Amino acid sequence: MKTEIIEYNWQQQAYEYLITEKYEQAADLYEQAIESEANVISHYWYLGLMLLLQGKEVEAQMTWMLPLADVEAENIEVYTQELTQVLQLEAERQEKLEEFSLAWMIRQHIREINNHNINNLLKIVNIAFKLNNYIGIEFTELGIIELLNAQKFIDLNLELLLQVLQQVLDTPPLNESSIDFIQSCLSYLINTADFADVFLSAVMKIGHTFAQPTTAAQLLELYLSQAPNNVTILLELSRHLAIFYQNAKNYSQGIAKAKLCLSLSTEIPDKVYATYLVLRGLLSSGGYWQEIYSTSKHLENLRLEFIKNQSIILDEVRTLRLLTPSFTIPHLKDSPENFKNIHNPLAQICQNNIQATYHEAFERYFQKNIKHQQTATSQKKLKIGYVSYALKRHSVGWLSRWLFQHHNHDNFEIYTYLINYNPLDQFAQEWFVNKADKVHKLGITALEIAEQIHADEIDILIDLDSITLDISCTVMALKPAPIQVTWLGWDASGIPAIDYFIADPYVLPDSAQEYYTEKIWRLPQTYIAVDGFEVGIPTLRRDELNIPSDAVIYLSAQRGYKRHPETTKWQMKIIKEVPNSYFLIKGDAEEETIKQFFYKIAEEEGVDTSRLRFLPQDPTEATHRANLAIADVVLDTYPYNGATTTLETLWMGIPLVTRVGEQFAARNSYTMMMNVGVTEGIAWTDAEYIEWGVRLGKDAVLRQQVVGKLRQSRQTAPLWNGKQFTLEMEKAYQQMWEIYKK
Repeated sequence: MKTEIIEYNWQQQAYEYLITEKYEQAADLYEQAIESEANVISHYWYLGLMLLLQGKEVEAQMTWMLPLADVEAENIEVYTQELTQVLQLEAERQEKLEEFSLAWMIRQHIREINNHNINNLLKIVNIAFKLNNYIGIEFTELGIIELLNAQKFIDLNLELLLQVLQQVLDTPPLNESSIDFIQSCLSYLINTADFADVFLSAVMKIGHTFAQPTTAAQLLELYLSQAPNNVTILLELSRHLAIFYQNAKNYSQGIAKAKLCLSLSTEIPDKVYATYLVLRGLLSSGGYWQEIYSTSKHLENLRLEFIKNQSIILDEVRTLRLLTPSFTIPHLKDSPENFKNIHNPLAQICQNNIQATYHEAFERYFQKNIKHQQTATSQKKLKIGYVSYALKRHSVGWLSRWLFQHHNHDNFEIYTYLINYNPLDQFAQEWFVNKADKVHKLGITALEIAEQIHADEIDILIDLDSITLDISCTVMALKPAPIQVTWLGWDASGIPAIDYFIADPYVLPDSAQEYYTEKIWRLPQTYIAVDGFEVGIPTLRRDELNIPSDAVIYLSAQRGYKRHPETTKWQMKIIKEVPNSYFLIKGDAEEETIKQFFYKIAEEEGVDTSRLRFLPQDPTEATHRANLAIADVVLDTYPYNGATTTLETLWMGIPLVTRVGEQFAARNSYTMMMNVGVTEGIAWTDAEYIEWGVRLGKDAVLRQQVVGKLRQSRQTAPLWNGKQFTLEMEKAYQQMWEIYKK
């Protein structure tokens, strides 16, 4: 009995030394135990552990090896398992204490003892993430991929495997080793509960938030290769694959996936979205116009059919997919009234479905807004909320940043709701995080965003996405703020819950209010102004493009979406009429497709294709702006004008030819030119577009006059006065609030 008490006392003392980090004293006790009980091998295991915790790794290894030298071969595995268990327990204790460096070191020694212990190897990677030491090659170096591919582990910790997988997916960019690891995990996890949701959510983040569509598509293809043969799964993944491939500029594959999606769709809402995906791919590629027209017509018929059968009950996801297809139509034709006659009923249906889906939340917001109105006073600092996925290195980000720069924080409290925020985006951090009073970096759940806006008691909510992001549409349809406004990101969305659409005297015709559901709020001069743009060092030279120094250079820098064949014919007529002229073509599109598109029209109009030059994309926006200076005249697109590209052109002092239409997208360049005081180049008919293009090409004096006006405008024009523009926006907010109070 006395011996047992003594035994208990020294081991308890050793443990107390361990947990109080008195490793040297604990080691002394185990050395004494070995002297009295040399045949108890576990004493060596603990002595070695105490030496290891003191940083004496060599001594620890020698201590563990000492008893093993006399052990019979058939018993070595038993003893090494005992040693592993001792180290394992201590590693787990250190992990609970968040002493990850020590835990990592202990697990490296477990690895040396047994390099096939898959759970230990996964733990090493797991700890590397916690220490911020993960570099992406651990799976190859540790042999994890080889082990996972070679055998099925009975004791594999699937929860741990999933945890490591999630960490990998949340740490882009993914390298080859990481992707190989992901592939090796799938057979173990694909049929486990909730794995699909976890995996697909992570892939969406990689593809959209971190803007790595190629990687996202690769991961989805891996998932599909092992997923159950299920039409519903194939349909859903085909939708995402179509978008990722198109965003990655693999247009042929993106179109193919969209067509697969269409072939699998049986319900009208699904057909609408699948047809849109096909059209999106065709437009992005920059060609295939015969198919574009037929696909567009099919899309319009499907949308009309859906409106006639609007009693169809839809879930949130399918509801949201009804609005985004509208984005393609203004690229094809300039008939805003007809467009709104179809789009507005769809927006109403979508709002009804969304509010029904989130009935409780909507009622809560609605009641709060009534109370908000009853208690509204003028003696308060207005809370202005901006919600968008595009407050980053994006056209919306480049243009809206000056509003954030100049906001009066004495009178307004500025909130930003950043959807799919990328923590690596320093531009977003500088302009939209640092310059706001309060920032929310949100995921992709619309209800989460709406709840946050509601909790913040925002007075006026500004949507900068319109229908370009379905999540934003849901947020606005729920009406979490009493006053809701659309600005900048696109044309008005048509969602009835939105009160105002910010415009100016030029960007919408006077008749537009007849077919807009939102109240058009016209600022006195311009609906957008910037203080300027950063300009880099030019990398384009005429001699390197084999263009004579005395030639007239025309330029069009737009993505394939905006390349309308009719406008391209006008551009070719201009080139034909202006001797010694060349046409530079630049913008995202499928390289060979866009070349064939231009070559065909050039030949039809009698223009030698040797006068065309196709330019690659520049590495930065600043370099792109610098390279605009090579052009003598920029030719705008129609029926969808440039916006950011027009501002950059005017800032660089380059004459522009634009065709003014009726829709918002066909009047952006017009309002910008009016707001720099230049009317030379504004065309109201197709013929005038050609006339202005030829005149500016042939008349060098006229060009210089326009250049002079543009340079002078930097000091005088409303377009380049972000501070004054901000005052006008703030005045509009105050007036909206006054109207709301009545």
